Amino acid sequence: MSGDESPEAVAEESMQDAGGLGEVVPEPLMPAYRQLEKVQRFRETYGERYTNALELLTGLLLIVGFVWWLVLYL
Repeated sequence: MSGDESPEAVAEESMQDAGGLGEVVPEPLMPAYRQLEKVQRFRETYGERYTNALELLTGLLLIVGFVWWLVLYL
């Protein structure tokens, strides 16, 4: 901690770091845990847009699959 940081800033930073699994994950599993952290950061950043895009793609794939099945059936 440097002398420039206020106690509130230190408390805020420690609250953000608290509760993470990084403290209890064994060293051999750290590369896999880092990948999981990247995914979680991506979800926090782009969660709503990402979910909407996946819903749209899933819907389109279901429609195309249904139309393809219908063409084959008829």
